[in-house]
Amino acid sequence: MKNVVPIMMIGLLAACETAPPYTPPATDLPLFGGGYRADGDQCRRVGESAATVEYLDHTADLVACPEDYEGLGVFQADTGGVEVARIEGWVLFSVSREG
Repeated sequence: MKNVVPIMMIGLLAACETAPPYTPPATDLPLFGGGYRADGDQCRRVGESAATVEYLDHTADLVACPEDYEGLGVFQADTGGVEVARIEGWVLFSVSREG
């Protein structure tokens, strides 16, 4: 019986999978930072370019999240972000810095 427990534990550990690291969709958008709100988040801040200039606001962060991101609704509810565009597989939100 003592040999069965270690064998069962090995089987359980082998069944555990770690999620592969997130790779954002390719884009020409000027994304920066390690994630918006926290490093590793799928959403990123967006800088100025010809495609984004009309959405920039000095009182808000322009943030892009992948269109297939399952947390889009939660992100929008948590940040109060307003969707302003969809470009190259990304949803752009204007997130107020003024609370």
